Amino acid sequence: MNLVALDLDTIPYGQPLPFILRGADGKLLANKGFVVRDREELYTLLGRGVRLFVDTDESGESHRAYMAQVQRMLMSPQASLGQLAAMKMSASAAAQVLGGPQANAAAEFDAPPDWPELQLRATQLLRSPSASDFAPRLLLLHEELAYRSRRAPDATLAALIYLSGEETHMYSATHAMLVACVCMLVAHETLRWPQVRVRLLGQAALSMNIGMTALQDRLAVQTDPLTTAQMEAVQSHAERSEALLRSLGIADAAWLEAVRHHHDRAPGALASRSEGQQMARLIQRADVFGARIAPRATRQPMATTAAMQAGYYDEDRQVDEAGAALIKTLGIYPPGTYVRLASQEVAVVLRRGLSATTPRVAVVLNRGGMPTGELITRDTAVATWKITGAVPRREVRVQLSLHRLLSVI
Repeated sequence: MNLVALDLDTIPYGQPLPFILRGADGKLLANKGFVVRDREELYTLLGRGVRLFVDTDESGESHRAYMAQVQRMLMSPQASLGQLAAMKMSASAAAQVLGGPQANAAAEFDAPPDWPELQLRATQLLRSPSASDFAPRLLLLHEELAYRSRRAPDATLAALIYLSGEETHMYSATHAMLVACVCMLVAHETLRWPQVRVRLLGQAALSMNIGMTALQDRLAVQTDPLTTAQMEAVQSHAERSEALLRSLGIADAAWLEAVRHHHDRAPGALASRSEGQQMARLIQRADVFGARIAPRATRQPMATTAAMQAGYYDEDRQVDEAGAALIKTLGIYPPGTYVRLASQEVAVVLRRGLSATTPRVAVVLNRGGMPTGELITRDTAVATWKITGAVPRREVRVQLSLHRLLSVI
């Protein structure tokens, strides 16, 4: 079940619903084809203040049609800010698009992702957010990242880890996308959180640093020590991000709590925390991992394995539940990482394996240290090709393009 929130104001009164309505817990509220005569009947049937959801696993075409419509509006120079702000997942909008000549656009996310374009969109959104169109633009970006993470998790991880190791000028947005996707994968695959909560977690992670996106990008390339004003801005950015999100129309309490507390460092089990602080803890672990593997003007990135293992223990030197879940999900050598094999070949990790230490890899340097003409896959569960350690990217004397990497995953 993959639930997406539906605005009560967009229910088409007097018309058959084109999809099933469910509650936040997935409970059936109204079948497809049910006719709601007016707002009062809706309140009577469902109860005042209820939140409605659509399960995209059973109503996927309607949902993808809606997302395609939002995408076309965002790309259209004729679309007004008012139109963009008003775009929500409405039953009427979905039905209109499904019945129109552009219904094929519903499969837009099935095309190969344009990662540089996603980086640019995320950077523009987070650097200069506007209350008039922030929510639909963030929703659209999140929807695509969530879709990529579900359909091709290894390729998504490889792309974002690759870009995090290369990018400095759009560091903040690239980092936010990586943390969001890592968190969603960990919450879904290992922690088994409900899909509604997984989606909220991804949205919170995407927006966690919105209060200092431009500053983060400057600091990634800055060689001088931080000024007093910069240090104060960094220290207060979680609170400022929460306040900015409120001003942009974000009202979900758990989302806002997760953003406000995403830098908190307090040991303890996840179950002892509120929903927002559970999300914050997972974001904090993924945030540290992503920051450590990214280069700065003043330092080299940490090896991916070291960055991963650093989050395994909590502040009391006990196994951290969120950190352990992250390692269990991504493995010690996540996709996009370079490793040395027992054969003395150097390879790049393509896919996670059956265990944290046995991913599927492709050789990029032979045992003599020379680039291979082709990417030769190896199964590291076989003793001959066992991984003996990680290799820093700067030591890999071959320039592997993202396109070539993704083509073999």
